[in-house]
Amino acid sequence: MSLNCSTVKMSEKNGDLSFIGQAPSQWHEAPDTPINYAPKEETIFLSGGLTLLQDKLIEAALNSLGIRFFALPNPDFKSFQTGKAFGNRGQCNPTYFTVGNLVKYLQHLRDEKGISTEEIVSKYAYITAGGCGPCRFGMYITEYKKALRDAGFEGFRLTSFDHEKGIFQGEELEEQLLDYTPKFFVTLIKAVIIGDIINMLGYKMRPYEVEAGSTDAALAVCKEIMVKAFLNHSSLIKALWKCRGELGKIKLNRLQPKPKVMVMGEFWAAMTEGDGNYNLYRFLEAEGAECIPQPIINRLMLSIWEAEQALKNKERTAYEGEKAIDFSHAKSRLFIRASKAAVKTHFALYAKAIGLHDYEVPNMEKLADLAKEYYTLECSGGEGHLEVAHLIEAVKHNLAHLVISVKPFGCMPSSAVSDGVQSLVTAHYPQANFLSIETSGEGAANFYSRVQMALFKAKQSAKEEWEKMERPEHIPDKVHNYLFQPKNEKTGSAARLILSIT
Repeated sequence: MSLNCSTVKMSEKNGDLSFIGQAPSQWHEAPDTPINYAPKEETIFLSGGLTLLQDKLIEAALNSLGIRFFALPNPDFKSFQTGKAFGNRGQCNPTYFTVGNLVKYLQHLRDEKGISTEEIVSKYAYITAGGCGPCRFGMYITEYKKALRDAGFEGFRLTSFDHEKGIFQGEELEEQLLDYTPKFFVTLIKAVIIGDIINMLGYKMRPYEVEAGSTDAALAVCKEIMVKAFLNHSSLIKALWKCRGELGKIKLNRLQPKPKVMVMGEFWAAMTEGDGNYNLYRFLEAEGAECIPQPIINRLMLSIWEAEQALKNKERTAYEGEKAIDFSHAKSRLFIRASKAAVKTHFALYAKAIGLHDYEVPNMEKLADLAKEYYTLECSGGEGHLEVAHLIEAVKHNLAHLVISVKPFGCMPSSAVSDGVQSLVTAHYPQANFLSIETSGEGAANFYSRVQMALFKAKQSAKEEWEKMERPEHIPDKVHNYLFQPKNEKTGSAARLILSIT
């Protein structure tokens, strides 16, 4: 044994089993030097990482509850570099971008705003989501603490909620930095749903606008309308109806054969609107495509479905001493049903108010039936079976000319599906135009090149579909109104419109 090894002493607590029999308690990691933290009512909470619109709506929604909340700026390439500088090696893009974005913002407060490190640590805190998995959901808090400590913000407070435990999880915590009440989660979900709806309308309209930039200008007005509605506690439905008037002013030319591109994959990589996925959506639109994003409500419905499946499995598993009738199961089952109904009802009301007519909240049971032949439904890592189901659905129901699965480099759950399982799906559905592509923070040129190659085939399909259509001599004005959203077996928006009037 070397001298170095022989001088290593075992911890005094090694083998100490005194914890056996003690009541469980919440573990807290305290900094070496005690910090005089500001009370929760004076604490400024930071978060971000959803779409640009949703971050601002959440900011307004939480401020309306009396929470001092600020949405961080959109993560950019500098955020990525900052995350790599202070984070562990081998992490994925969502970790580097979001952790680096927080560190970068705190550095901005310290170096440019002149706020001392002590005041930042005392007055600010960060909210994130926790939950299952060995990757970002499971390890985010640890990664944040490591990066914050190395960047000079030792003791900065972090708080998280579990994305799987519903709206009553705050009752489980004795000490809370933030009150995770049902009202908190309901308000948060409302902001997310409204953001989903407005974003989807933006993607439907922007490729067909007559005046460049008019859609973004109208969406900016809609954002301010909704922010004021949240802050003033006024009717969200009336505010959405007002947004409907703003969107109605946009002049559209919808009879343009553009390829539809469905984007899915790892949650953050497929959702973010910035350097995290090389501005994929704007790139596709600049190349002449219409994008179909996966709204966050899909992930919410998947979480509810997974909770329902877990309950069913629990009910089927008998154990010694089990009660003949377990009322806790009935309570959970009732709560799950109520959650699904509430989400669908709110979505329907808000969508109807602003004029989104052709989107329905996904039926998770039907999607599971589509995917179960190819993917084990009990495997819930990443997006679970949704990637498989969405590709099959897109092919069977002519939803898109191209399906792109985008994920961070090395993302095991998404890569295993898109690079493995989807190869079997595309073998069974050879007409599918599917592209699996990774982001690594760098390498945008290679990324764009691969997207362009797949998009060329999609453009050809959209052009062929359009040229086969028999167009009537008279085209009614309603086809250029965004409120006219017909459904039929055609894929392209222009082809659907023509078929609906012939």
